[in-house]
Amino acid sequence: MTDEPTTIIFGAFDRHNFGDLLFAHIVARMSSHEDALFAGVAGRDLRMYGGHRVRAPTELAQNLGGRAVNLIHAGGEILTCSAWEAAAMTLSGDEWHQTVAHLDKRPLDRTVWAQSVLQTRALAPYAASREMFPHEAWVSFNAVGGVDLDTVDARLRAEVLLNVAAADDISVRDAHTQTLLAAAGVKARLIPDPAVMVAQLYGARIDERAQQGELARTLAAFPNGYIAVQFSADFGDDVTLARIAGQLERVANASGHGLVFFRAGAAPWHDDAACYERTAARMRTKPLAVFRSLDVWDICALIARSRGFIGSSLHGRIVATAFALPRVSVRHPAFGLRVTKQAAFAATWDDTDTTASVEIDEIARATIDALATDPARRVRKARELEEAYRAGFEPVARRLSRGVHSPITQR
Repeated sequence: MTDEPTTIIFGAFDRHNFGDLLFAHIVARMSSHEDALFAGVAGRDLRMYGGHRVRAPTELAQNLGGRAVNLIHAGGEILTCSAWEAAAMTLSGDEWHQTVAHLDKRPLDRTVWAQSVLQTRALAPYAASREMFPHEAWVSFNAVGGVDLDTVDARLRAEVLLNVAAADDISVRDAHTQTLLAAAGVKARLIPDPAVMVAQLYGARIDERAQQGELARTLAAFPNGYIAVQFSADFGDDVTLARIAGQLERVANASGHGLVFFRAGAAPWHDDAACYERTAARMRTKPLAVFRSLDVWDICALIARSRGFIGSSLHGRIVATAFALPRVSVRHPAFGLRVTKQAAFAATWDDTDTTASVEIDEIARATIDALATDPARRVRKARELEEAYRAGFEPVARRLSRGVHSPITQR
């Protein structure tokens, strides 16, 4: 048995989702273990999108032999993700459509299918148990979220609470999740989402991306600047798109900036470029563009060089915050009064006069207000969140340090 435990960074970066792909990079850099193993619920290679080669946990457990492990859950809304959702989101487009059409209305069958595909009996496979590994495991849940933990299936919730309570270190990214865990007797520290570190750790890399490829062409095409716009595919009915188009026209006319649509996730149930094209077709405002790259660093650079962000993606908002930019989160009409992860994060960490999320018909007003906010105050907020995350990650960094140096700042 080796003296050094193997570090495994675990999360939903086995599919294309902007925030999850960033987590793997940030947690590896913060822990000074960029040579760590990266694991998800399925083996996938996301390097073509700026991600990592990700291994299935069953494969890792079999290949580690007698070695002890440090298992770090990298972050994200993993406490409420079911086996069905986890398995379906790792499928390709055609396979996903066929599978959902066959199983979506058959909850028992879809759980059996998902557990078979993922080779696990777990109901919430992204909330991994130390029992996955046959030898010593130190387990951390790092800045995770679970705003719907009180409404999910009771068996899934019980499994999650058992696995989280058994961990050696537990931190969550919003006060709502912290309260839900506390009500179940699980104490968790509160730290920001890992993506607040992206400007500090990867600013130089992102600046370099802005000088090449599609983004360089986009910057040249928008001499008066642009606002980065994103919304998920579930906004895609004709009536909703018409309302969004009208609001964005008002934003463009009032600000003088163009609009660039981008996808923050290409996995199933995420974003669809066709929705952007249908929205743009309803608008007279120019210039408009649909940004095609799905590379995580291109997306970061697109947001970083924008005049602000509008969208439903939590990590679009957080990356805009990290670069001290105006940001507006858009709430889906179906959510009603339900607490969302976007609202929970903003209520926990953003300034009290910064809007958490808005309904579709409030996009223009909220964006104009956001563009008028004090740049110096936005910079201070970005620095505060970096400091809070660095301090909150310290117990994990201490565990993993073994004499290595602190992460390098690249601003």
